[in-house]
Amino acid sequence: MYIDVAREKFEQIRNKEDMVILAIESSCDETACAITKGKEVLANIVASQIDIHKRYGGVVPEIASRNHIMAIQNCVDEALKQAKIQIEDIDLFAVTYGAGLLGALLVGVSYIKALAYAMQKPMIAVNHIKGHIAVNYIVNKELKPPYICLIASGGHTAIAKVDSYMDIEIVGTTQDDACGEAFDKVARVLGLEYPGGPQVQQLAKGGKASIDIPIPYKDIDTLDFSFSGIKTAVINYVHKMEQRGEEINKKDLAYSFQDRVTSIMVNNTIKAARKYGLKTIVIAGGVGSNEMLRQKMDIQSKKFGIKVYYPPVKMCTDNAVMIASQAYHSVLNGAEISDIDLDASATVKITDK
Repeated sequence: MYIDVAREKFEQIRNKEDMVILAIESSCDETACAITKGKEVLANIVASQIDIHKRYGGVVPEIASRNHIMAIQNCVDEALKQAKIQIEDIDLFAVTYGAGLLGALLVGVSYIKALAYAMQKPMIAVNHIKGHIAVNYIVNKELKPPYICLIASGGHTAIAKVDSYMDIEIVGTTQDDACGEAFDKVARVLGLEYPGGPQVQQLAKGGKASIDIPIPYKDIDTLDFSFSGIKTAVINYVHKMEQRGEEINKKDLAYSFQDRVTSIMVNNTIKAARKYGLKTIVIAGGVGSNEMLRQKMDIQSKKFGIKVYYPPVKMCTDNAVMIASQAYHSVLNGAEISDIDLDASATVKITDK
């Protein structure tokens, strides 16, 4: 049986610090393949679908799935070529099993299952959210738990207390929209293209905080977030100005929105670090590339002697290096391999796998 052979080979590499991992990420609109050796990145291939989905103003799940099918083999071939190794040299296969678009995830999961079975090599399922955190280990090799992590992306906004490579506790989370979702919706109202985050950031340059945006949970002691009211305030402001026939200062509106959202994320993250007595903060997720967020985090963290780690901008968005990194640390810290019945899941908890 496959699982018996895979487990036998897995035991041979369980403590191998220079294990070679081929990882696949296909949770949304990026088809990605990475190959790592220990903490060294040998290959990092990402086939983006942004230009395809731009015309629709957001990701269309069915179109995303079809394009993953067309791109995945080419990504793997290119990764092997870039890494200058053969498929036989891979010790472990890793794949994102959730969270994300179910159809898109199934492409990656099905592909890696077939590959692992054909090669009779072990495979491991990786939690997408944990992957965003784990990419920091590969780009900031001195980073070790414990620390506070701000997870900020299109699908997730949360504050995690990372006690070890495997033990993560959510201490604050959004009660409605994720911050990236709010950016995309505000961008659409402002007539900007998908993806909204970079477009809002660009428009905000030269603007100022001249428009009043509400502060959720203003008088409540919480680490949770709420972005729905902020998004609605922007939409209502635009509608009001249009009804009056008045010109909208889009630069100021973009700046005011971005200023409010980033301030809330920074303040809650700093508050969490102080609450738990931790002197390290890690940023994860696509919105983690936002320049205003980073500037504010730098200023606030220095006031309290807190060290902040950021991934490079290209590692903030979805990639397979982050999946390989989490797989690597999971294996070294006692995780078990997956069987051939591995399935994808649209929703997962950060505490899963």
